[in-house]
Amino acid sequence: MNLSKRAQNVQASPIRKLMPYANDAKQKGIKVYHLNIGQPDIPTPPQMIKVYQEFSDKVLAYGPSQGLDIYQESLVKYYKKHDIELEKRDIIITTAGSEAITFAMLVVANEGDEIIVPEPFYTNYNGFATMASVKIRPITTYADNGFALPDVAEFEKVINSKTRAIMLCNPGNPTGAVFGREDLIRIAELCKKHNIFLISDEVYREFVYDKLTHTSVLSLPGYEELTIMVDSVSKRYSACGARIGCIVSKNKAVMEATLKFAQARLCPPTVDQLAANACVYLPDSYYEEIVSEYQSRRDLVFDEISSIDNVICKKPSGAFYIVAKLPIVDAEDFVIWLLSEYQIDNETVMAAPAEGFYATPGLGRNELRLAYILNKEELKKAMRIFKEGLKVYRKKMK
Repeated sequence: MNLSKRAQNVQASPIRKLMPYANDAKQKGIKVYHLNIGQPDIPTPPQMIKVYQEFSDKVLAYGPSQGLDIYQESLVKYYKKHDIELEKRDIIITTAGSEAITFAMLVVANEGDEIIVPEPFYTNYNGFATMASVKIRPITTYADNGFALPDVAEFEKVINSKTRAIMLCNPGNPTGAVFGREDLIRIAELCKKHNIFLISDEVYREFVYDKLTHTSVLSLPGYEELTIMVDSVSKRYSACGARIGCIVSKNKAVMEATLKFAQARLCPPTVDQLAANACVYLPDSYYEEIVSEYQSRRDLVFDEISSIDNVICKKPSGAFYIVAKLPIVDAEDFVIWLLSEYQIDNETVMAAPAEGFYATPGLGRNELRLAYILNKEELKKAMRIFKEGLKVYRKKMK
């Protein structure tokens, strides 16, 4: 029997595929510093944990397909603080941001249609697109200029009769790039010109540094009918296991169609919604503290990378990732070598080869993404191993 083309074509996670090497190292008693995956180490807010501990309903029943009223209403207030004016009907709660992105693709595109995405991009976009039978059309951004968005003319070159949307991640995973208001307006204007949607993944909204502010596509006046925003609590509250997100749009037809997909999967997780709801009312000091911590981690990692000869890396302004172009041929081979053959004081480090974040074959082969999700003491140790290891590896490859 043959499997479906979807099953055959869906991309395996390039972030997780090297885990067997890390597991082998751990079995040998080697400590591995994981800079390869965006799992924050910041404690989940106690307000959220308390909801799980105190949940006492005798029946864990189905909830509404669009999400719990109380959580939708809370999100209206949350987004208003971010200059996004919404009504409850504009929000559908999803099972994490992953489902929100999949819903967005399913709603805007037919089988074989295309969605333009700046690369490098979050690798699971490939998987979501495969499930939706949609093709991602990449447009390349470059480490040399901090992965800034290309000119509109470059987008125009790849727009065709099958194009249904442009999708951005802002702030960006894996790049940490932040797209400002002017960037978003010129892309929104392009979408308006070609009658296509603008989908914005804003999961890292709070993680913007250097006194910059985040701009949501939903706060741009005049583009309400073409903008769709997807979001998640995973990073914001260091709650990746909660699996609560949402899809948001002021386009009534988009939301009515999305609701039908939401009804087909019945409902998002009930207790997790209640837990996420408890975090909506966290004080501003919560965000100020974690943003300050991540900015200091970013500075530490960036300074260490910048001290390495012949590395190309611009300081990112958001999220908690840095992509560096290294003076080597194969970043994946380097990561495998670090895990298999190199240690300092019986410790090593794992990063994510960036090739898997590109859709264009051959790009990113000499680039790595590092996630600064460890405390600064561990980051210092990890970056020492990384730097010294790179020196040894380069000599070995000569």
